Amino acid sequence: MKTISFAVPCYNSAEYMDKCIESLLACDDGRGDIEILIVDDGSTKDNTAQKADEWHERYPETIYAIHKENGGHGSAVNTGLEYARGRYFKVVDSDDWLDEEAMAQIMPYLRRQSELREATDLVIGNYVYEKVYEGTRTPISYGHIFPTDRECTWDEIGRFKPSQYLLMHSVIYRTEMLRDIELKLPEHCFYVDNIFVYVPLPAVQSIRYFDVDMYRYFIGREGQSVNEDIMKSRIDQQLRITRVMIDSVDLDEDVSSKKLRRYMESYLSMMMCICSVFLRMINTNEAEGKRKDIWAYLKARRPKMYGRIRRNVLNFSTNIPSRLGRRLGLGGYHLAQKIFKFN
Repeated sequence: MKTISFAVPCYNSAEYMDKCIESLLACDDGRGDIEILIVDDGSTKDNTAQKADEWHERYPETIYAIHKENGGHGSAVNTGLEYARGRYFKVVDSDDWLDEEAMAQIMPYLRRQSELREATDLVIGNYVYEKVYEGTRTPISYGHIFPTDRECTWDEIGRFKPSQYLLMHSVIYRTEMLRDIELKLPEHCFYVDNIFVYVPLPAVQSIRYFDVDMYRYFIGREGQSVNEDIMKSRIDQQLRITRVMIDSVDLDEDVSSKKLRRYMESYLSMMMCICSVFLRMINTNEAEGKRKDIWAYLKARRPKMYGRIRRNVLNFSTNIPSRLGRRLGLGGYHLAQKIFKFN
């Protein structure tokens, strides 16, 4: 068994995938205990498939090229998880990379855990927004939330700030835990990373946090899914993901830890807020109908959660009726955008 499997979803990413793969190879340290699964998700516009095969030819015991029909990011992650032989599983997008110094601290821990019968379920590191067009870097740290010197449980964590949600960038899961819960992400849909960092959490019994900047998230590329105009055009996919999250976890029944329940409720509140804000940005009768529908869906599926999430300060302000309410909600969104440096 390998210590860790890195899944690298690639779609027409020949221009920048080399930097990502080189950063993952640095984690090996000559031990041969990592594997890199390059998942070519039906690339057609460049030589991504050829590059993946070339990487496999250079490192046949470490790098594997998996070619599949296009199914989207979620499908590529599913395929990576299916093929993974590592005790741990980490998704690294092809335009991002891992920090070598940070991984030099994390890999010894993963190697020790791989020798144990009961290994830690979730390993967490910080990530950094590399905002290319602004020439800035914004680190996201969890130092005041998790202990920095030992394993912990959800009952020992602190409170997350609005800018500190766990993202796909910050998590390394134990592979068998993901398989045990039969995690499968939707295909042909953006924003599946929200499911990846939400649905598995109730199954996590042990956590180890490293206060190092592990993941470098390259943000600002033209056409990136977090671009504001792109998000408006893909609002139906955002709604689809939010419905999956609503259906997947009943916070009152499935989550025993009060602190984890509070965090997950806050995360779902944020997802509902995003739906409301972008639908109000679109500002059509159809969009307004979709905004009402998603709230009705939450109320029907999770009536106990509905009231708490609707009263959340994010959603109270972004769902005030009338034209004035719309202006107030969007103003709050743009203020948060400046404070937390997203999009």
